[in-house]
Amino acid sequence: MKAWRVHAWGEPESMRLDEIDVPAPGPGHVKIRNHAAALNFFDILQVQGKYQIKPPFPFTPGAEVAGVVDAVGDGVTSVRAGDRVMAMPHGGGFAEVSIAPESSVFAMPGAMSFEEAAAIPIVYHTSYFAFTHRTQLRRGEWLVVHAGASGVGMSAIQIGKALGARVIATAGSESKCAFAAAQGADQVLDYSDSNWVDRVKEFTGRGADVIYDPVGGDVFDLSTKCIAPEGRLLVIGFASGRIPSIAANRILLKNMSVVGVLWGGYVQSHPEYPARVHAALMEMCKAGEIRPSVGAKYPFSELPRGLRDLTDRKVMGKAVLTI
Repeated sequence: MKAWRVHAWGEPESMRLDEIDVPAPGPGHVKIRNHAAALNFFDILQVQGKYQIKPPFPFTPGAEVAGVVDAVGDGVTSVRAGDRVMAMPHGGGFAEVSIAPESSVFAMPGAMSFEEAAAIPIVYHTSYFAFTHRTQLRRGEWLVVHAGASGVGMSAIQIGKALGARVIATAGSESKCAFAAAQGADQVLDYSDSNWVDRVKEFTGRGADVIYDPVGGDVFDLSTKCIAPEGRLLVIGFASGRIPSIAANRILLKNMSVVGVLWGGYVQSHPEYPARVHAALMEMCKAGEIRPSVGAKYPFSELPRGLRDLTDRKVMGKAVLTI
């Protein structure tokens, strides 16, 4: 089979499309013939050697796929050969075939495309985890979602609205603000304009109750100025490239909470958790409350271009590789 592999730390263009042996599923694992794989910002960091997880060379990145079950290992009972599924392999997604643990493989809704299904697992699970486990997002609260035109921002807007929040989304251009509004945001702000902090205060009257921040850097710093007393600032990631810090007295004076949201770390120690989240997300999907927007599709042979476009912030919604 063909698989994109990283042989040394570098840029997406340094990856190689190799011919390798087809893997076999071990006990408790599922072999999936991939039809689509979603691209994430952390894939780029992993190729560059900047991510906290550094697999041995050569390795295949990719953590969200959708396809058809080809075979199952001993003990697998929830899926069988021929089933259409979405899955979170532990790496290896940018390949014609992937192996995933049974606990990370889920049935696809019948009307959903492979591209849409590949766009769900990590970003929607992350946002659901953030709003229902790391904090309790309450109906009527003001929620600010940064990077509202990104895949993870898109999921946060949709799930936030489904949970009854009033959503303010920020994005970096007029077109991206329009995209965030289309996902259901009640208000949109261009955060290239530093006045967005004052606008949040104007909209809310007291500041945001919850702020969802996958950007970090200056956006995090400014978020601490428009969070409400007893607000919760959710740390999702650092797409800006700078990991921010905060003075403890600011946390004290506002009675605010700074909350880490590392979904992957939680799942490692709670492997049963994704199944519960998937069931809840599928109910939201049936109700029409969530639906991923695939903003860009790339042929399998053009993965480096897709990762480069993601790096250059050219994609709105999810970027997906078609296989």
